[in-house]
Amino acid sequence: MTLANCDGSEEDTVDVVASGHAPGVPRVEVQLSVHDGRQAVAFYEAAFGARTCFCLGGTDELPEVVAQLQVGSTRFWVEDESPEHGNFSPQALKGATARLLLVVDDPAAAVERALAAGAREVQTVAEVYGWLLGRVVDPFGHHWEIGRPIGPWPPAERDGEESQ
Repeated sequence: MTLANCDGSEEDTVDVVASGHAPGVPRVEVQLSVHDGRQAVAFYEAAFGARTCFCLGGTDELPEVVAQLQVGSTRFWVEDESPEHGNFSPQALKGATARLLLVVDDPAAAVERALAAGAREVQTVAEVYGWLLGRVVDPFGHHWEIGRPIGPWPPAERDGEESQ
């Protein structure tokens, strides 16, 4: 089966069952509100290697986008903001209410890829709290921490306390 990407090109189907979703098992999927859904989908594909699982809209006839994307085994949604439904982008709010964490083997390379696609660096990649971590803000106002744990995670002890 083939899906149409938001840009109209065809893409192989992403098998959502094989991607780690077991039917009947609850999970949380993030839904990002953005000011320009078509540009956002293109950015996430270029910056993070996202693949489009589903896309409604993104055409000249229906410019507003609702799309489900996947990076690795994680799926998330991107949609144009709709203030009439209480759904605002970080640009409309002049700030974001959440950060996302992208876990990758090579944080520095992933940050460089995001910067090349149009993100702005907030924090260079450095060792922080047992992680190699950097932070970018995407062109739509969402903040992304990009990193990986330096050792086993979670740590066995924290501040002298046993982890549970």
